Amino acid sequence: MEKTLHTPFDIARPQPYPRQSFTDAAEAVKALRALYDRNTNFLREAFSRFAAGEDGERRYRATYPELSLETASFAHIDSRLAFGHVPAPGHYATTITRPDLFESYLTEQIRLLIRHHNVAVTIGESETPMPLHFAFGEGAHVEGAADALKRPLRDVFDVPDLVHLDDRIANGTHEPRPGEPLPLAPFTAPRIDYSLHRLTHYTATSPSHFQNFVLFTNYQFYIDEFVDYARNLMAKGGEGYSAFIEPGNVVTRAGDLEPTDGVAPARLPQMPAYHLVKPGHGGITMVNIGVGPSNAKTITDHIAVLRPHAWLMLGHCAGLRNTQALGDYVLAHAYVREDHVLDDDLPVWVPIPALAEVQVAMQEAVAETTGLSGYELKRIMRTGTVATIDNRNWELREQKGPVRRLSQSRAIALDMESATIAANGFRFRVPYGTLLCVSDKPLHGELKLPGMATDFYKRQVAQHLTIGIRAIEKLAAMGPDKLHSRKLRSFSETAFQ
Repeated sequence: MEKTLHTPFDIARPQPYPRQSFTDAAEAVKALRALYDRNTNFLREAFSRFAAGEDGERRYRATYPELSLETASFAHIDSRLAFGHVPAPGHYATTITRPDLFESYLTEQIRLLIRHHNVAVTIGESETPMPLHFAFGEGAHVEGAADALKRPLRDVFDVPDLVHLDDRIANGTHEPRPGEPLPLAPFTAPRIDYSLHRLTHYTATSPSHFQNFVLFTNYQFYIDEFVDYARNLMAKGGEGYSAFIEPGNVVTRAGDLEPTDGVAPARLPQMPAYHLVKPGHGGITMVNIGVGPSNAKTITDHIAVLRPHAWLMLGHCAGLRNTQALGDYVLAHAYVREDHVLDDDLPVWVPIPALAEVQVAMQEAVAETTGLSGYELKRIMRTGTVATIDNRNWELREQKGPVRRLSQSRAIALDMESATIAANGFRFRVPYGTLLCVSDKPLHGELKLPGMATDFYKRQVAQHLTIGIRAIEKLAAMGPDKLHSRKLRSFSETAFQ
């Protein structure tokens, strides 16, 4: 008996988009927005028709916009600049998503490319399908809406594909196929979309609220202090900040005493984020990452796609030296990585260098806040190696091995997050730094007792947070051109920061 051959569904697509060249960055971004909006609208409308029972035998596909550049010569650039140019002649391209969210970033990156290489950039459609899930705005539940459909969603629309979601470009392991363009940016559009959706899930705030300077902490006490600080600023008129945004996208605007938008979630998310907003995303985002390197990696994996200008870790640590006292500060200038969560992405033999701009800003912030300077500053702050470990109860293990390793590494403090945050900053080319506060000394029998801990937190957290905010303000004053370090760039680097 002859078998029946099943032909694939007809694939419905938007009208072909002719490629266009631009020598004006703002016009190029305008074209990217128009193309992106057209293709996402196409998918949303197609889903509405399909959900209504129309066109059941068709498949729908739209692709991401693509930005490309071709140059036949090496660029003559300011060698002090860490980004904004391609390393060699060739054809370069990247897929683009959410040009509305990344408008300022894209405009600056494209402007630098055009200026440094004196060539036009080209806007067109890529060959990378846009998953239906990423065509919908925040809060849409495509799977839930598809439960009643007669055909599996993936038979009709493209869905997220892990092939397009890896970090090979950022990890420096990407090898283009013959004839394939070289990467222009550290992340592909599907990888960015994936992280934008994860950020909403983990932090209960929109990615659009994240600021270019990020503080991470491992204690809710710091968040409580940050919330009080931000609300007081809003009540005073903002003092340069325009709004304060809490989980649930609860917005308090400068000059207001109470929130005017948003609904607080019934429960806090896994890693709640709080945003002290300045125009141009120049403010401060603070995230409580909780305890452990897994959370630290997870949140920095996703925040990295927003291309922040710096992130800093403020939290508590175990002091490892007898000369340290509870409340002393530790400014990390090196890291021992026993967190293990990044071993497959960034080998442990890769050094994580201290960044001079960040180190100076944090040390100056400590001096200004405490009133101590020079040799006197050494009374309360020590610069040295921070060890990060993935076993919270490391003290319960046989002590000879761990203590010997800590001593040989010259470690002065131990925690569970700092090296992970620094290493992911290095991996993703995001300037990083760590300032910790000694909260116990387990090697010397000084553990926090309930009463001691309460008094310690009241006394120390406010000062520590003030130092972090002052350090951020110093970094912001430098500007991204000076802040983004050439230390974080590899031999063959993407042009986009």
